[in-house]
Amino acid sequence: MTENGYSPNELLICVASRLMEDGTTAFIGTGIPMLAASLAQRQHAPDLMPIFEFGGMGARLERLPLAVGDMWTFHRGLIAAGICDAMEFAQLGFVDYGFLGGAQIDAYGNLNSTVIGEQKHPKVRLPGSGGANDVGSCCWNTIILMQHSKRRFLEKIDFLTTPGYLTGPGAREQAGLPANTGPYRVVTNLATLDFHPESKRMRLIGLNPGVTKDQVIEETGFELLVADSLAQNAPPSAEELRLLRDEIDKDRFYI
Repeated sequence: MTENGYSPNELLICVASRLMEDGTTAFIGTGIPMLAASLAQRQHAPDLMPIFEFGGMGARLERLPLAVGDMWTFHRGLIAAGICDAMEFAQLGFVDYGFLGGAQIDAYGNLNSTVIGEQKHPKVRLPGSGGANDVGSCCWNTIILMQHSKRRFLEKIDFLTTPGYLTGPGAREQAGLPANTGPYRVVTNLATLDFHPESKRMRLIGLNPGVTKDQVIEETGFELLVADSLAQNAPPSAEELRLLRDEIDKDRFYI
């Protein structure tokens, strides 16, 4: 808990929630994205349509699901389908945002959630792709939620699980991925970042309360672009904290 009365996770949830627009579709994964989507529906995006990997589409997130196949991912939803339908929905171009996480990320937004170290003899074996490759390949915009540190933000990741902008401008299209798709934002415990429209490299655009530009650069293991003007991310409001603590995650599964 910070001296201002909120935790880093609560700040991460609030910043991610504010990126969710009303009337859009969003592919939601387990954990922080679920809380962010639920908060968005309650605050500013009542017509946000969450899509879950196991086929729940358009659920009203009145109770926090514990996984992407939980019954609450179908609650008062528009469609009760299956995993193939959910992925096809993204492939057809119907998903505006996809929320992702990972153990490692590089300057072009490529993600590793498979192994740390060599693939054949890894130091750590991670959960793998699940639907992450599909989400990163086919959703119009991906929003990546991560803890910010040099061991996660790397010049070269150990394994490419989910494509970002691959090696730079035009690389996604050359690989056969849909044009005009790719990483949109990276939200961390320190900052908000986007990707330069020409070079496709990650760029610092906003700082969390109490964080400096130099701190973010120090915790990034590659040369980080910095916007000419940096926004200041607002701390969680009293209402956001009330909703998170008293309604969305009152059993403290995630916060």
